[in-house]
Amino acid sequence: MGWIAIGLLVAAVLVVLGAEWPRLSERIGADAWAARSRRRRKEKLTLIRGEEVADDDDFVKSVERDLADLPVLDEHEDRPRR
Repeated sequence: MGWIAIGLLVAAVLVVLGAEWPRLSERIGADAWAARSRRRRKEKLTLIRGEEVADDDDFVKSVERDLADLPVLDEHEDRPRR
């Protein structure tokens, strides 16, 4: 093969790659890599179902208990000192 034939072959390959680049980038581009990575991470996740409504009552009671335990400032303590 001569230099001209090799040059024409390389040019033909470059033209085909340029024409097919949008389709190739969907499969091997950065967006495709991110989508595959996200899909792999999501496969490792598991769904944990909550328990009955009784837990909601326990949660409400614990929140009320925590709110009752918070310190409360009197009105005169809230003003800045001079």
